[in-house]
Amino acid sequence: MLRDVWKFLDDEMDPENRARVQQHLDECSPCLEEAGLERKLKELLHRKCGGDRAPEHLRARVVASLQVSVTTVRVTRGPA
Repeated sequence: MLRDVWKFLDDEMDPENRARVQQHLDECSPCLEEAGLERKLKELLHRKCGGDRAPEHLRARVVASLQVSVTTVRVTRGPA
């Protein structure tokens, strides 16, 4: 269950799995304690690092690279 804590805290789970994890956390104090520690760590990291942005020239290079990749992707059919 603890491996799902990060996904739960990041809200990266579908509603069914999120409800399952929430129910488990409500009933399991060791996991609830762990989740609380994870949440505090994530909040601290967000406060300390959340405002950082990549330099504009790097962002432009990444976007350009992605655009080139998208235009060169080909879909082929295998043998029928």
